[in-house]
Amino acid sequence: MIRLLIADDQAIVRAGVAVIAGAEPDMIVVGEASDGIEAVRMARALRPDVVCMDIRMPNMDGIAATREIVADSALSTEVLIVTTFDLDDDIFAALEAGAAGFLLKGAEETILLGAIRSVAAGEGTLDQQLTLRVLREFSQRVSQHGAHANADAKSARSSQPHTSTSREPTPHTLTARELDVLGLLAEGLSNVEIGERLFIEPTTVKYHLAGLLQKIDARDRLQAVLWGIRSGVIDPFG
Repeated sequence: MIRLLIADDQAIVRAGVAVIAGAEPDMIVVGEASDGIEAVRMARALRPDVVCMDIRMPNMDGIAATREIVADSALSTEVLIVTTFDLDDDIFAALEAGAAGFLLKGAEETILLGAIRSVAAGEGTLDQQLTLRVLREFSQRVSQHGAHANADAKSARSSQPHTSTSREPTPHTLTARELDVLGLLAEGLSNVEIGERLFIEPTTVKYHLAGLLQKIDARDRLQAVLWGIRSGVIDPFG
């Protein structure tokens, strides 16, 4: 049973999602929050599997709330951003905060329910109509940030003694099959679709995906794709 918390400052939106999810045999709505502070408090008290989180809310916005929920090691809660705002700074801030998925309000009921299930399963999700646009924009932001970071790092190295190299994962840490899976994740494919593309069973895809997530210390598929962009493995423009 998927335990769901709905966080949105509009009561009619909360009610709508609650009706849709509550009618499903594998879902139960455990609470509704009207702002970010309440969402964090209720997440800690109710320990939902998934929070459907709006971005623009009073007192504490959905980005800050997502960051607090994801950072709480006592929780295993995933956050699905459900918002009306399309491709603005808030969306990328939410992804960086650790959101497991992103969906536009107004999506069909089947898509919303599928996104909740995907996020609950640790797979993450991204609105299929926006996937490529989001990843391309994210890649540009990473590149711009990286250029500034490299300049700062070069300056710092010139004035500091040599230190040991980082043990952060690199593309060379991954197997060829894990790299294949990562590339197909960026296309928004499911395990079944990845298996069909690679001519392997979905259970084998799941095995490689688990190894990939563990190696790069990613919570879910979406965070793995963002890691791939940062590390240069995934080129959304390719």
